[in-house]
Amino acid sequence: MPTTVPTKILAVIPARGGSKGVPAKNLAAVGGVPLVVRAVRACLGARLVTDVAVSTDDERIAAAAREAGADVVLRPAEIAGDTASSEAAVLHALDGYPGTDVVLLVQCTSPFITGEDIDGVAAAVAEGGADTAHTVATTHGFLWRESPASAEAIGVNHDKASRPRRQDRPQDYLETGAAYAMNAAGFRATRHRFFGETALVRTDPARVLEIDDPHDLARARALAPLLDTRTLPSREDIDAVVLDFDGTQTDDRVLIDAEGHEFVAVHRGDGLGIAALRDTTDLRLLILSTEQNPVVAARARKLRVPVLHGIDRKDLALKQWCEEQGVAPERVLYVGNDVNDLPCFGLVGWPVAVAQAHHVVRGAARAVTTTPGGEGAIREIAAWLLGPTLNTSHS
Repeated sequence: MPTTVPTKILAVIPARGGSKGVPAKNLAAVGGVPLVVRAVRACLGARLVTDVAVSTDDERIAAAAREAGADVVLRPAEIAGDTASSEAAVLHALDGYPGTDVVLLVQCTSPFITGEDIDGVAAAVAEGGADTAHTVATTHGFLWRESPASAEAIGVNHDKASRPRRQDRPQDYLETGAAYAMNAAGFRATRHRFFGETALVRTDPARVLEIDDPHDLARARALAPLLDTRTLPSREDIDAVVLDFDGTQTDDRVLIDAEGHEFVAVHRGDGLGIAALRDTTDLRLLILSTEQNPVVAARARKLRVPVLHGIDRKDLALKQWCEEQGVAPERVLYVGNDVNDLPCFGLVGWPVAVAQAHHVVRGAARAVTTTPGGEGAIREIAAWLLGPTLNTSHS
């Protein structure tokens, strides 16, 4: 049995461009980060992994993978269709890394995989002497299956005539589908992810989720604020700040008088934060809103910030503005609160949600403020960028 860590451990992330259940699934954002990028970051964060390669037939996925720091292996058409196996993609990628001792298969569709999970399967083969290993979660459920021959239901992991206590039953494990490790030579010989002695690597059941359809993606986005360790942007990360209006610079309430005039409340602290961004940096600023209410333009004039309002397709307007300003979308911080902000979230590199934003928006955000919209959330974001000297207390 090997007693030392092999020198080369390759993590392969299969990421086809085609997907029937969720279109462009591997580029779908969870927690503001495309699934393929989340997988790359987890692999790069693993202690034992020496090389990370994304196998893809899609140039957009390839570009995202390279930007995240992975190598890219362009997959030929014959192993890029719906019937192509993950093993075929891993074997093809492995050809480009001679001398690999352990090869890993890491799935984009498990958004909450961690570097520790990846190290666990790698170590089971590299250090523990197993031939293969994969991530599992403990389960105590009674599994059932419908009989193909009759309407009778059959107990799979239990005798339906007996209901033993959990502590009296053998422990069962659910394959999570997140990460697999294989001895590279054995994998080449068998061309399958399971051979020889297989080790089970336990992971946190709370983080187990596979994205196969839009409902899974919605669940992942809702869970991201709870499961992700959030990072905050710094001034070095961005070139522009774009702000929604209602619900981000206001508390999303509207007061209407007897004549039908609408009034909103804004926060002085937000004005201070925007002024600091405007006067002390070369950041480009924009207020972008679907609202046609003249209060939006009036607030923009007060803040001396350009404004586009009465916009139906904010993502198209934002894309055009970025082109006119010469700003790369991945270096834009966009602040929003509701589902009409999601197209803009998918366009920029730093989608940010305010604290009371819709749960789907919080799940799609890369960062979330601790302060609600209309109560100083914009000033809090300004403090992220300008440092603690911009106090986030109320003015």
